[in-house]
Amino acid sequence: MRLLWQLLAVAAVAFLGGQAAFAVQDNPWLTLALGLLTVVISVFVYRWVVRRTEKREVTELAWKGATAATSWGTLLGVGLFALVIANITFLGGYQVHGLGSPMSALGLVGFMGAAAVTEELMWRGVLFRIIEERAGTWISLGLTGLAFGLVHMANPHATLWGAIAIAIEAGGMLTAAYIATRSLWLPIGLHFGWNIAGSALFGTEVSGNGTPPGLLDATMSGHTLITGGGFGPEGSIYSVVFCVIATVVFMWIARRRGRIVPVRRRDARPATTAAPPR
Repeated sequence: MRLLWQLLAVAAVAFLGGQAAFAVQDNPWLTLALGLLTVVISVFVYRWVVRRTEKREVTELAWKGATAATSWGTLLGVGLFALVIANITFLGGYQVHGLGSPMSALGLVGFMGAAAVTEELMWRGVLFRIIEERAGTWISLGLTGLAFGLVHMANPHATLWGAIAIAIEAGGMLTAAYIATRSLWLPIGLHFGWNIAGSALFGTEVSGNGTPPGLLDATMSGHTLITGGGFGPEGSIYSVVFCVIATVVFMWIARRRGRIVPVRRRDARPATTAAPPR
């Protein structure tokens, strides 16, 4: 029941915020403002509903260290995506033609911020965390990662390979970042940094969504395995490789810190039981 209530609460904020931002997408300032408002409301709604349903402190969204963790995550996300673009550029798959639309990029900051926060709260904060309590870290990681990838099949230019890539990259790396820190702030920053680099900075397609113009006016051409095709660089083999490396590092850190949760086994039967009637 708590899973349902938590998902409904965060999903409702995500839906309303997304619809509002979409309705005013031609006004970058309003898109930015509504995106930031969605971020704030989502965080407070998550904290409130978890407190009400689980009767505990919401340590995964603790205020202490939130700014530092989110900032480092954002820098890491931008850096990883920049590595992907650098490798695609080296093979001639990414070409910059000039300045794109700075105002559109401004709106994308708000939109991608809202997407990163609401998706991390739903997928890592609610689904992964609660499933992990019963099934353990590895099973929950696999199940939620696969589901996260499949959900992206609904995107306009989605492909099966793109969904698999997302399952590996985001479903794996972002979840591993949460496992290593047991905080949602790092994966939120990582998710935001990756998306904002792909959309607002480098002007590429993000998950096949038909992303508005970014800061750079750029095009991509070449083999789909290298560029990701219509799905965007997230469908590039480079994205998969770099995100797998990051996932391995995060899981190594999680193991060192003793944060891998084993499969929960049923309680053993009591040693003494009442004698059956004769």
